[in-house]
Amino acid sequence: MSEVILIRRETFSASHRLHNAALSDEENRKIFGKCNSPNGHGHNYTLEVSVKGQVDPVTGMVINLADLKEFIRTAVLDRLDHRCIDLDVPEFAGVVSTTENVAIFIWNSLKPLVPQLHEVKIFETDKNIVVFRGGQ
Repeated sequence: MSEVILIRRETFSASHRLHNAALSDEENRKIFGKCNSPNGHGHNYTLEVSVKGQVDPVTGMVINLADLKEFIRTAVLDRLDHRCIDLDVPEFAGVVSTTENVAIFIWNSLKPLVPQLHEVKIFETDKNIVVFRGGQ
């Protein structure tokens, strides 16, 4: 059998503010700069979800793409798209909403639904990209 990596790409838009309540306003401004603006800022994120596994000899698939698309929609897009991550996503209470932490959130949201999850990659911008592989 051959092992294959399959990638599904989606996009979502969300706002956030990089801020740690445990730090002073001055420390937050020094660490996070313009991303600490009290009104926040937004991104048009590109998400790539990779699954890895053997090709099923009956279906010819690692995972049914329709199922993967639905898992991503319900576990990720419905929760993040057109939301303020800091205010609308309870898991970010007390967590700085960096793209690193967003990638971990997405992994933790998808892993119970997609056991063959291999990698979460988020393009915050064309130049800023985060990859998370479940702490491997």
